[in-house]
Amino acid sequence: MRHLLSALIACLALTGCATTRPPTQVSDACSILKEKRAWRSDLRDAARQWTVSPGLILAFIQQESGFRADAKPPRSDGFLFVPGARPSSAEGYAQALDGTWNDYRAATGNSGAKRSRFSDAADFIGWYVNRSKKVANIPVDDVQAHYLAYHEGPVGYRRGTWRSKAWLLTVSSKVAANAARYDNQLARCDGVRLATRTL
Repeated sequence: MRHLLSALIACLALTGCATTRPPTQVSDACSILKEKRAWRSDLRDAARQWTVSPGLILAFIQQESGFRADAKPPRSDGFLFVPGARPSSAEGYAQALDGTWNDYRAATGNSGAKRSRFSDAADFIGWYVNRSKKVANIPVDDVQAHYLAYHEGPVGYRRGTWRSKAWLLTVSSKVAANAARYDNQLARCDGVRLATRTL
């Protein structure tokens, strides 16, 4: 009994057990949604609500957190046993910053939204892409441009702050390729009823 209790406490402390564990096959959208069945309706609802492709949402989450609910930027080196500060307030599946997350909650009325909840993170990404579409005039299906705006902010995107960041252009190109792959996979999934386009 003592060993069982110890294992349960360790599981909760480390990963939140199976509820927050990332999917095993993160490169295959069908495998992701077969393993995480509750994510199907979350992904579908966010894609339909904000008229974005589900592949875009999955690709953003894969890039930002690797599908880890508790993801945070690594701390800087501290002094002795004291850990250093984190470089930003980014947190959760979508790695949303405190201020942007608060903007999302205020704009959508989703005051109880949590960055560690997949449904809220998926909805946040849809909302952010929709905002970038309006503020920066980015076509909704231009995944690479939307990822650049996600990283730099819609205003930063318009100013072209990303142009001098070769590494970011490489990452955004990878995100766009992953989104296309996810959408193609979703179109062929057995038992996963999820449209690849909602435009």
